[in-house]
Amino acid sequence: MRLYLVRHPQPEAPPGICYGSTDLPAIESGIAAALDALTLHGLRELPIFSSPLQRCADLARRLSPTPVFDTRLAEMDFGAWEMRSWDDIPRAEVDAWSADLLHYRPGGGESVLDVAERVADFLHALRAAGPEQTLLICHAGTIRLLASLHQGGGLEEAALRAAQAAHRIAYGELIVLKD
Repeated sequence: MRLYLVRHPQPEAPPGICYGSTDLPAIESGIAAALDALTLHGLRELPIFSSPLQRCADLARRLSPTPVFDTRLAEMDFGAWEMRSWDDIPRAEVDAWSADLLHYRPGGGESVLDVAERVADFLHALRAAGPEQTLLICHAGTIRLLASLHQGGGLEEAALRAAQAAHRIAYGELIVLKD
């Protein structure tokens, strides 16, 4: 199976804001650029699965009349940290998360392991369905988890590897995973 993973276009959020599962629209110019790039790569005809959050769903709807929206592809829920400046989140809370990346629930939201479980469940169901190629429009955290799960190992190992990975996935970036 070949997975084409696309990070959503830039959301309408000020820089430095924790926006995880907050449902924000994408900047129009980012949607247009992603559409052009995906059309150029000939990926519009593939089955499309997308996070239901607007910044992903808007792109998915423009690529296909029948995208499948799946909440398991949504970004991590940061609870009370959502829509706060990263600089305003108490250092002690960030340090507590750093000390327990797998189980700590930032802002009372989801843990990395919670997100990994739902992403792994999606991936298992997709593999069982058997498409040869699929386009997934989702989030940087989800993409890091999918890439880490693709590398193998146990769920906790994959989740920790994804959580420790540097965040270097650009808005609209395309990453290809092949079995």
